[in-house]
Amino acid sequence: MSNKQAELKDFLDEKVLLFNTRAFIEDDPVSIPHRYSFQGDIEVAAFLTATISWGNRKSIITNASKLMRMMDESPHGFIIGHSAAELKTLKNFVHRTFNGDDLIGFVKCLRMLYQENSTLEIYFEAAMKQHGNSCVAISEFRNAFFKCNHPARMEKHVSDPLAGSAAKRINMFLRWMVRNDQNGVDFGIWKKISPAWLSIPLDVHSGNTARKLELLERKQNDQKAVIELDRALRMFDPNDPIKYDYALFGLGAIEKF
Repeated sequence: MSNKQAELKDFLDEKVLLFNTRAFIEDDPVSIPHRYSFQGDIEVAAFLTATISWGNRKSIITNASKLMRMMDESPHGFIIGHSAAELKTLKNFVHRTFNGDDLIGFVKCLRMLYQENSTLEIYFEAAMKQHGNSCVAISEFRNAFFKCNHPARMEKHVSDPLAGSAAKRINMFLRWMVRNDQNGVDFGIWKKISPAWLSIPLDVHSGNTARKLELLERKQNDQKAVIELDRALRMFDPNDPIKYDYALFGLGAIEKF
């Protein structure tokens, strides 16, 4: 590592310490799954919240909170045990282009997965271990998720890295489930997946910051950019590279770097 790279690592490490704290939770969508203590509730709340996590963070939190109320503040229980009448109550939900039909389809597909296994971790585990990254694992999870009957329009809400997408939202969900650095933001409830295998939840803030810091050359925020930035971050910390998501996002979205 060159002196310049070492200085950049020190700078980013300082920003991780600044932003990867419990104070980060209140204004971030991760606050929604933090309302729960049961793993099933955390998983469902995190997955659905991550699914609608684009746009203004305040709007995301507002609509995710509404969604949790519609599921009686028991998201896992609702997934497993909802009646046809209860399912219809979700029809009027909307967050940007994610509407009630999408939500109903998501609930049905999640119920199918939870009827097969007690945790969503199992749908990512094998591919993560085999490939050492999230790309193929996300694509395989996506295939499993969409085995249920669903409207075709719903498929755009679970991105496929093998089709070139950065898959920001589901990579963020994986960060929440896998990372555990004792700081209380990410949950670390999935023990069979290493944080070393995670990929950066690349968005406009982290991408722009990474380019200003010369960590990323590619202009588009796509899977090729994720791979390029992952490679740079693993040089700084191969065991927990995605901790730098806090630094890049915080610098861009909060400090207006």
